[in-house]
Amino acid sequence: MQKNRRLFLQTAAATAVGSALTACGGGGDASPLVASSNAADSASTSALASADARVRTSTTSTPKSRVIVIGGGMGGATVAKYLRLWGDAISVTLIERMPTYTSCIMSSLVLTGQRSMSSLYFNYDTLRSKYGITTVFGDVVAIDPVAVKVTLADGTVLGADRIVMSPGIEFDAVPGLGTSDRMPHAWKAGPQTSLLASQLSAMPRGGVAILTIPKTPYRCPPGPYERACLVADWLKSRKPGSKLIVLDANPDIVTEKDNFTSAFLGVHGDVIEYVTNAEVTQADPGTMTLTTTAGNFRGDVINLIPRQRAGSLVTTAGLNNATEGRFAGVNVLSYASTVAGAGKVHIIGDASATTQPKAGHIANQEAKVCADAVSRILAGGSPDPAPVTNSACYSTITMSKASWLTAVFQYDPASATMKGVAAASGASTGWNGDNFDEMGKWFGYLMKDTFA
Repeated sequence: MQKNRRLFLQTAAATAVGSALTACGGGGDASPLVASSNAADSASTSALASADARVRTSTTSTPKSRVIVIGGGMGGATVAKYLRLWGDAISVTLIERMPTYTSCIMSSLVLTGQRSMSSLYFNYDTLRSKYGITTVFGDVVAIDPVAVKVTLADGTVLGADRIVMSPGIEFDAVPGLGTSDRMPHAWKAGPQTSLLASQLSAMPRGGVAILTIPKTPYRCPPGPYERACLVADWLKSRKPGSKLIVLDANPDIVTEKDNFTSAFLGVHGDVIEYVTNAEVTQADPGTMTLTTTAGNFRGDVINLIPRQRAGSLVTTAGLNNATEGRFAGVNVLSYASTVAGAGKVHIIGDASATTQPKAGHIANQEAKVCADAVSRILAGGSPDPAPVTNSACYSTITMSKASWLTAVFQYDPASATMKGVAAASGASTGWNGDNFDEMGKWFGYLMKDTFA
């Protein structure tokens, strides 16, 4: 069974490398479960189907062990599903605040009216009915890593053999912003996405929009740049004469530099003003002004994306021991916490500190490695000593064309990190309409792999 799991993981990674599985943004508003005759798509579908056929547990079997999963996003939902697929009679309880998950992937297209918010909604019905996962909708207020217990806001205490955390991100407070919603980040899909879309729609022609990019690490490295390109293209047709100022807290474009540089200076050169080393130090919602290390900037619409850290539960549990206390250090063979005494708590997705990017696809990949490792450990074994993951992303360069970027990571025992495999990584040269069309299909496969 362990051999089959490893083969599935490697096959999924290879499929994604060849076809740049999933996206940080892009694709049409079609059904996320689109069928395709593409050979790579068919290979991915077969891999998913074979995985579904290997459910080893049922809701009526007596559990041999128990796992609590906190957070039902791309990481949490995937690890819960695959613990049931691969584990030996593991009972899985998934704790999530909301009964519906809203995908950040594709959400920038809501800003341009190319997708609806409802097309980004996913529920947990199939995880319950098909895989026997117990769902609890509520807030976790405390974790005991030693006793392996969690406490809910209503006072309920749940115990398990292992805890897997996938709490996502939180944002640093921006001085002066307070509780104002005049400068939405829209970096967690939901009400702020709709708010930013309405603000852009109401912006006057010839107006100024501002988009800020926080210091790394942040969720979805290409995301702010591709959002800038997408919005710039939309401004040309909907708000002629307008300008988009991109304030980057980093010294340069952090990923897919060739394509984004070409887009900023070329196709969007008459709309985008790109400013580096522009870290936001103060916000004034009243005057719609940002104070930055590169000067002051005023806009009619401001998409202010603050610096990020792991979900607050990581900090309250004392597991934020990496990246200057912002994220959780983990052993990437199992994603177990590296905090002394907390080895039975595993942290995946955006909240963990690894050499891999923070994005929905990599969260899905980390979840599978974690599920495999936890299944082995609970059966008396050890984690796979040579895991492989891959991260892929499409980027909308215009409203109808996209580029892609992909990277494969292999465990390096010398450094105990996941290292990029140069020969299996790369980016598109330029962008085209075919890539844009593929985004919706691959989004569908990723979400099916996670929630169906």
